[in-house]
Amino acid sequence: MSSLPFSPSSLVFSTESIVEGLAIAERRVDNPKATVICIHGGLDRGASFGRLSRRLENFDLIAYDRRGYQGSRGLTPLSLELHIEDLYKIVEAQSGPVILFGHSFGGVIAQGLAIKHPEKVDLVVTYESPTPWVLHRELNRPPLTDDARYEAEHFFTRMVSRKIWDRLSEEERESRRLDGEGLLSDLQELRYNAPFDITELKTPSAYIHGDGIIGEYYIALCKELNKVVPTMKTIAIEKANHGAHLQNPDQLSELITSLWGQTCE
Repeated sequence: MSSLPFSPSSLVFSTESIVEGLAIAERRVDNPKATVICIHGGLDRGASFGRLSRRLENFDLIAYDRRGYQGSRGLTPLSLELHIEDLYKIVEAQSGPVILFGHSFGGVIAQGLAIKHPEKVDLVVTYESPTPWVLHRELNRPPLTDDARYEAEHFFTRMVSRKIWDRLSEEERESRRLDGEGLLSDLQELRYNAPFDITELKTPSAYIHGDGIIGEYYIALCKELNKVVPTMKTIAIEKANHGAHLQNPDQLSELITSLWGQTCE
């Protein structure tokens, strides 16, 4: 999660969106190796990929605010199926190879699209994407309420900290609360049955995780993923928490570049 703005030298919002109501930004280069499409997680926004975009110098890069969030807040209804449909339309508008990079819940969307339309995607890279249907993790959290504003604040203080929440301006706190409907929809999608059969993921893929406070869980999860999707690469990066796209953009950009090179071999 971040309020980091897009740098003028990296990503630029287009006034003509591929999907009506969806805020999309892009950074184009000469002779790109491929187009990287970044899909953000819960209570996040496309702007959080600004640092990563500046390091993937040999790739076109697209990031966007998912429906229900920030510049796409007015686009409803909300569901995983519609998130996948939005992504499909963005992918369809590209020429050349496509790499999907999904952070957290964004990785669920990326995998869902690759399973549904494998011919459209050349590589799927996810970072700490929740897959409780592969390996359950005891959360010890109260049940979700219907109060989206409360859930947004609670999620932020749990995932980041209460101290940082209190340091935000009231305008920024309100902006997060207004993204609560999008967050609540994301969280509800993960509370029930598996959204798809991950064993059907045939596209070259990689699951990346850090060594943060639940690093041991991700190690165990990767072992299970290797069993059900033997072709999936699983990679750990050091000194990385859940917000690696903000805190570890150098490591992530190097991995994406390396994985693309391996895919092309």
